[in-house]
Amino acid sequence: MKLHVISETQFVVKGTGVHTAFLNHVDLMREQDDIEVVVNGEGTGDVFHSHTYFFYYFWKGRKYKGRRVFTAHVTPDCIKGSFPAWQLFMPFVRWGLKKVYSYADICIAVSPIVEDVIVSTGAKTKIVRICNPVDIEFWKRREEDRSLSRRTLGYTENDFVVLGVGQLEGRKGIEDFIEIAETVADAKFIWAGGRPFGFLTEGIRRVNRKFREAGERVKATGQISLEQMRLVYAASDLMIFPSYHELCPLSPLEAAASGIPVIFRDLEVYSQLYKNPYLKARDKKEFILLIKRMINDRSFYNEGLKISEQLIKQFDKDRIRGELLDLYKSLNKN
Repeated sequence: MKLHVISETQFVVKGTGVHTAFLNHVDLMREQDDIEVVVNGEGTGDVFHSHTYFFYYFWKGRKYKGRRVFTAHVTPDCIKGSFPAWQLFMPFVRWGLKKVYSYADICIAVSPIVEDVIVSTGAKTKIVRICNPVDIEFWKRREEDRSLSRRTLGYTENDFVVLGVGQLEGRKGIEDFIEIAETVADAKFIWAGGRPFGFLTEGIRRVNRKFREAGERVKATGQISLEQMRLVYAASDLMIFPSYHELCPLSPLEAAASGIPVIFRDLEVYSQLYKNPYLKARDKKEFILLIKRMINDRSFYNEGLKISEQLIKQFDKDRIRGELLDLYKSLNKN
């Protein structure tokens, strides 16, 4: 069987979780020789699987009626806090995503909330729930990486480094991250992520001003590769994830796999998504309290490490690969 995987992020916008999920998917399916994989313009296949939803998706999928799979990484609410004047575009986005979901014979919902949203649009498609996988071995910290990355980023071995990850937009909680950094004086803070949508990103001036006012309190890497991201995780002691809207985010799972505690914003999506416990904060005050406790209480920090170890078991790539393979085989029989 031959699988045809596409993502328009390969050509335009690479600094997103969708692009990472696409790359992870291709690598995962190519790990064994039980399925052949072609990507984007490399050829055709027996089953079609897309991670994005623009013209290329409809064009490439036209010959695969009955064998089209779409992973729903995006819902209409994803535009909130991502683009200026998003309210004006919401009706069109809801209409467009209904068409996208309906075009697929099977939509993969990466979390329970995504499944609910697909149903709420009235899309005519079958829905299966499969989480984004995490390659634990790839993200696992090596001590030599930690030392090298800390020297490169300008940190000493004694610095306690708090990491934030995401696009530089209000929806990701970057402004809260900066304000938290200004309060916690006994830690260093670094944000990894850029603006893949450029001037279309919501709040550019506002966020840039926050960074200027923070000065040396917060470093920013800009958009970086997955290999560079692995080194940033290795250099960090703790990740906080203050994002206000997520579906099945990869970066906190990658951080957990690298061997550091992760503190999430307390969102309903996580309570439905995660089968194991996770650390959470309702607001900036709670983030600050938990960060300070991580710095000063070694037993609490070790507890955070154990929570990370348990959290990522749900996203084992080999189990998820089996689920995907069974899905493709069922479509190829039709």
